[in-house]
Amino acid sequence: MTREIDRSPARLSSALAVTAAALSAGTSALASTLALAGGAAGLLAVTLGVVRGSRRAVTLGAAALLVGALVGGLLSGAPLLLLPGVIATVLAWDLGEQAINVGEQLGREAETTQLEATHAAGSTVVAVGAGGLGYGIFLVSSGVSQ
Repeated sequence: MTREIDRSPARLSSALAVTAAALSAGTSALASTLALAGGAAGLLAVTLGVVRGSRRAVTLGAAALLVGALVGGLLSGAPLLLLPGVIATVLAWDLGEQAINVGEQLGREAETTQLEATHAAGSTVVAVGAGGLGYGIFLVSSGVSQ
């Protein structure tokens, strides 16, 4: 008797995507209530996306998170709040897509912890590095010394 393979999104990447979305929504909440609304909607959509395996929901959620982070950055005037929100948004989208891809290609029951952790670590290094570089360019171009 053949057993059907469960093609649901991978657990670790799903959990990491929701965690990143929560971090993005949290930084938006520090800025304003309006930014929090976008962040909360994004968190809900990313969560539903990784539970249901919906790329559309993950992408729409990431877009809402990005809007929340940008609104928060504009309203607060603090780029230090904007930066972690945008980085976490990118990670939420990337890790949500990874969860869906791994589930579709290998199945949920396959041992993919090392694969998912390596992808998450690499994505985090790239996102934080790009954010740090962007912030450094901002500081140099604005003449702000910190």
